[in-house]
Amino acid sequence: MKVPSVVFHTRVRDEAMDGSNPYRWGKKSSSDFFDHKRVLLFALPGAFTPTCSTFQVPDFEKFYDRFREIGIDEIYCLAVNDAFVMNAWGKSLGLEKVKLIPDGSGEFTRKMGMLVAKDNIGFGMRSWRYAAVIDDGTIEQLFEEEGCSDNCEEDPYGASSPQNIFERLKRAAEA
Repeated sequence: MKVPSVVFHTRVRDEAMDGSNPYRWGKKSSSDFFDHKRVLLFALPGAFTPTCSTFQVPDFEKFYDRFREIGIDEIYCLAVNDAFVMNAWGKSLGLEKVKLIPDGSGEFTRKMGMLVAKDNIGFGMRSWRYAAVIDDGTIEQLFEEEGCSDNCEEDPYGASSPQNIFERLKRAAEA
């Protein structure tokens, strides 16, 4: 299955701009992120949330070089948050390797079949937690947490953890 074709609205640092916020709007397509490389995309319910900020994103940052050693070119984190929130979150976490993708309108997430209502906790529409290995725009493997549904009482985390994905990819590479 190919990844959905969408345009992501991002904020791009522009050294030519003056002021304390030297960013301009930029557009990146699915092709810009996923074509001509093998990437690991992981998606989560939201920036600044406990599991995402404490475990998932920092652990992917720690595992980045190990994933590179087994053939992953880039690691992307996607959330149904706008570019301002994603940039602030990345800065607060001190990210240097994992790149953040803002899916502000949820279009990519919806087309992936992973957009769920989280009204029960005041979030609105968000991404279900999952990860995918994508090779040249084609989904090679999907690591979806169990129970994908609207207003799920649980927030499972395990299948899409970097530890699980790394072990599965490493075993496959050694086979």
